[in-house]
Parts: sequence; structure tokens; C-alpha cells
Amino acid sequence: MKDIATAGRTKQILDDHGFSFKKSLGQNFLIDLNVIREVLDKSEIHEKTGVIEVGPGIGSLTEQLARRAGKVAAFEIDQRLVPVLADTLSPYSNVTVINQDILKADIRDAIDTHFSECNEVVVVANLPYYITTPILMNFLEQDLPIARYYVMMQKEVGERISAGPNSKSYGSLSIAIDYYTEARVIRQVPKTVFMPPPNVDSIIVEMVKRESGKVDVDDENLFFRLTRGAFGQRRKTILNNYMSVFEDGKKHKDSVRRLLEAAGIDPRRRGESISIEEYADIYHRLKNFPELKIVSQ
Repeated sequence: MKDIATAGRTKQILDDHGFSFKKSLGQNFLIDLNVIREVLDKSEIHEKTGVIEVGPGIGSLTEQLARRAGKVAAFEIDQRLVPVLADTLSPYSNVTVINQDILKADIRDAIDTHFSECNEVVVVANLPYYITTPILMNFLEQDLPIARYYVMMQKEVGERISAGPNSKSYGSLSIAIDYYTEARVIRQVPKTVFMPPPNVDSIIVEMVKRESGKVDVDDENLFFRLTRGAFGQRRKTILNNYMSVFEDGKKHKDSVRRLLEAAGIDPRRRGESISIEEYADIYHRLKNFPELKIVSQ
């Protein structure tokens, strides 16, 4: 059987089914087996692994997952691809295609339904570039029993996810990912490994779930509102950005300054220079400043 992830086979499948790409769904299908196999080698999935895939397309990655994993649940939003996948993945009884929007799906129920005999659950996916961040945060914020993530995404987003303080890519997304996982870049991927090629290069990121949040906070929503607020306008100092985070911020500017100084933060610093541990310190000291109330969302 010919592998799906080649330019020739992909073109043949598309022609056979009369399929046309829908730009609004960010459809770019993998046509390089070497890239796929490298990801799977890094993921260390095996016959007791349950794999969630998002956006299987015509099954180029799904097919390779099915050959190694115990079970694969692939979420595909495009109804037109369901019969295509039924054809291309017909040899694999361990694959279930779920025609749902991953942002609306009950992922926990899918895990309970499809992976009851698996020892671990892993996400492996070539994520649609236009909603990469919402998809990842949807997974992470639900505290799902997912051990690891191996995801391909737009290079710029991957760099933001894995960035540390004092880098131009570091921001509130970096902090959120670092809170939930240990993230690292596996490799960069040129646009030539896709059909059609996207406008940007890609990156593959590994994220290993932490047993608990990296810092101890009892209100994650409040903590992340503090971190996001520090990056409201990147060129501004954290003091000036926090004027918009707290109710009557300008009125309470002196209190904001004292809050930052209590946490050992020079108010003239910018959000990108502050570590997750320092943001946690700001969070914990906030209780000593009752006059500072976060602007309601």
C-alpha cells in the first residue's frame, strides 16, 4: 500500500474525490514522510497509546499514527473530508474520525469513550494555523488526562510558545504554556513539505504536561489576567500597562507602583522581562492592596 504522505499519492486522492482546498479552514496537507516519522519517533507512542489528532485532512499523518498507536481519534471539522478519510483509512480499524469542531467537542468524553484500554493519551497534530492558540488553550485549561503534545504550527506561534523572558517572542502565551507544560522546539519545517504550501514556515513543538501548575496560584483566571495585562502594549512599562488592568488605574497609580516594588519589580520594566515566578509574586501580593481591583471582563 502506498503511503498517503507523498505529493503523487496526495494529488491522486484529491483528484479521485474531486476535493478542493478551503482557505478559510487553513488546509495544508503533509506530503513528507520523513517529517512525520521524525515526529512519531520523538512522541514515543506505542500500542497502548491513545492519540488525539486535530485536522487529519486526507489522513497523511493519521495513517502513520494508526500503524504505531493503539487507538486514534481524529477530529475533522470539514464534512467533505469524512468520505475521503473513510476511503484512505479503511485498512485501519483503530481509527475513529469525529466530524466535529475541536473547540466545541467534549474531549474528555471522547477520551473516556475511545481510550479506555490505553495507558496514556497524547496529542499529535498539524494544527490549523488560524486557530492554533485557541485549540491549545482549550486542551490545557480543561486539565485533561493528556500526557504530551507534539504539534506542528506556524513558526512565529511556536517561537512564542517556547520563548523565555527577555526575548521578543516572549509574552502572555509563553507564560500560559509554561504554566501548564514544559515546551521545547523539536525542529523547524519548511513550507515545501505541504500541499498547498503555506505562506510561512512551520515549527514542531513538544509540550509535556506538568503534574501541577509551574507556580502556585489558586485562581488561574486572575493570574493570567495579570500576565496578559502586562503585555497590553509591549513598548509600555508594566506600570503603565497596569493602569488599564485595574479599575481607576490612574487614580491608584501609586498603589500599583507599591505592589510592583513589594514584589521586587522595578515599575519601569516591561512585561517581556518578567518571569512567571515574578508574576506569581505580584499575584500573591495583590491581596495586600484591596483598593486594586481587576477590571471586569
